[in-house]
Amino acid sequence: MRFVVQRVNRARVTVDQEVIGAIGRGFLVLVGVSDSDTLEIADKMIRKLIGLRIFQDQNGKTNLDLKTVGGALLIVSQFTLYADCKKGNRPSFTNAGAPEAAERLYEYIISQCRKEIDCVEHGSFGADMQVELVNDGPFTIILDSDWM
Repeated sequence: MRFVVQRVNRARVTVDQEVIGAIGRGFLVLVGVSDSDTLEIADKMIRKLIGLRIFQDQNGKTNLDLKTVGGALLIVSQFTLYADCKKGNRPSFTNAGAPEAAERLYEYIISQCRKEIDCVEHGSFGADMQVELVNDGPFTIILDSDWM
């Protein structure tokens, strides 16, 4: 499982010119799922995400987590995080999870995050989405379950 976490001042996701999710200060999280991912892996990734201390404290140190600053989450499914570009110039997506299983894990991640964070918005699985953000910093972290 892969999360690309971007600390944002604001972000929104649009489908067919309609905003379906929007947040202020918080994290935009792009989520990629592989066939080997499980609920246990998702739980581990969620704990790491929620615990990330990448907001500045009163001394300017990145020492505060999402809950402490009252931040929000915008979670967007992105199978292209599993692109394999080793051969040629056209990416292969065979490492991405099968759509039905990936969607179940994506929905699970959203539901579990809602137990911890007051404001959790999300994109539409499998839809053609436009994602807009104002990255704060910029500050972007990649979480990969294979590295944890």
